Amino acid sequence: MAIVAGEPSGDVLGAGLLRALSARCPGRIEISGIGGQQMIAAGCDSLCPMERLSVMGFIEVLARYAEIRGLRRRLVQRLLQHRPDVFIGIDAPDFNLPAEALLHKAGIATVHYVSPQVWAWRRYRMRGIGRAVDRMLTLFPFEEAIYKQHQVPVCCVGHPLADQIPMTVDHQDARQSLGLPAQRQVVALLPGSRMQEIRRLAPTMLSTARWLLARGTDLWFVMPVANAPARAYIEALLRSVGGDLPLTLLNGKARMAMAAADVVLVASGTATLEALLLKRPMVITYRAARLTYYLAKAMVRVKHVGLPNLLAGRSLIPELLQDAATPEMLGAAVLDWLERPQRRAALQAEFDRIHSMLRRDADSRAAEAVLELLRDRGTL
Repeated sequence: MAIVAGEPSGDVLGAGLLRALSARCPGRIEISGIGGQQMIAAGCDSLCPMERLSVMGFIEVLARYAEIRGLRRRLVQRLLQHRPDVFIGIDAPDFNLPAEALLHKAGIATVHYVSPQVWAWRRYRMRGIGRAVDRMLTLFPFEEAIYKQHQVPVCCVGHPLADQIPMTVDHQDARQSLGLPAQRQVVALLPGSRMQEIRRLAPTMLSTARWLLARGTDLWFVMPVANAPARAYIEALLRSVGGDLPLTLLNGKARMAMAAADVVLVASGTATLEALLLKRPMVITYRAARLTYYLAKAMVRVKHVGLPNLLAGRSLIPELLQDAATPEMLGAAVLDWLERPQRRAALQAEFDRIHSMLRRDADSRAAEAVLELLRDRGTL
């Protein structure tokens, strides 16, 4: 079996899938490919560091296009030589789908786990996806419906985070565990995990914190950082603007930081889904390279970018992107959540509904979908 993930969220999904497969077929599965530390711990022999695939944005990808294309070519050549029973590509569609097309054409079973955003842009990819994959595994129900319309074999497995995070979270316990003040309102600042995201968003988030404090609000801020370089950057940033913010800087613990918060200011991405499952009000923001942003804006077909709004099918959460991501606008949106408890209560009821919808034992469903494909092909 071969498997490839290209970023931390894919590493989490891949590790859960591998554990579920190993539990069903103990001692019968050999796994190689590209994965992070969690997939390696779950039994994957990673042929190169996953970080070599972890890049976002049109301009950013172009800068490393030759390197990534060469890596994919070598991987496909290896797999055509060794011929695994199945290839599983997790997310990273611009890397995995072309590889899947070549492997599928050569008669190797292919599974793609996490739908590309065909519902948002580049819908024309559906025909190519249908020729590249034997199974598409989606995280969200609205994605499954699109593939059924195009006669692509599909299974909605739900989202593993919805299985992992309990329906009710003790926010006071999280706050106490982090040593945050019990009597103050807490705002979590999550600028992302990649350095390119952090450099674009962290300065604005810290300026937003200052804007809120200038309004006389009695707040405490908490910011998790993903790694040592990110922490060093944030600490230098704090020194440059004066380190007097009431801020707790954490090594990791992003989920606990969100659980402890009254409001979360968060970069668009998987963290917005975690905030939803933790039932936390949030403000979603993002900044990309200017050309990347305007190219994407010209091609995107949906009104919202944030997962909570996409899953609800309407605008639940403020989205302040690119030029709208200013301290004044972000601060006003955070303040609106803090000052309107009835609005927060209505939001929690909607988040409960979405959480229940996504809770499907995703790791097990994904594993069963892969094994069903192998049984159908007579290789299990």
